[in-house]
Amino acid sequence: MGTRTVRLDEEAEKTLERLRNLTELSISEVLKRGLSAYESEAMKQARRTPNDIYSELDLGEGGYAIAPASETKHAVREAIRRKHQRRS
Repeated sequence: MGTRTVRLDEEAEKTLERLRNLTELSISEVLKRGLSAYESEAMKQARRTPNDIYSELDLGEGGYAIAPASETKHAVREAIRRKHQRRS
């Protein structure tokens, strides 16, 4: 079992004190449980795939696409045409 020295800012100290008063646990036990909770959360985040993240975004029908993939060439031509019209 290791011994650690940790520096907590004022806000973290207050949080720790509130947790100790609420749970009546020791500082060590509160910190251990906090580490375990954070580990669980970090493991969930580490397992997320790009598709998981994308599926959480509310982009609506078709996302940011201006046309379906089957019409990409036409959509690109239109986007370039609109861009050049704005410059004129």
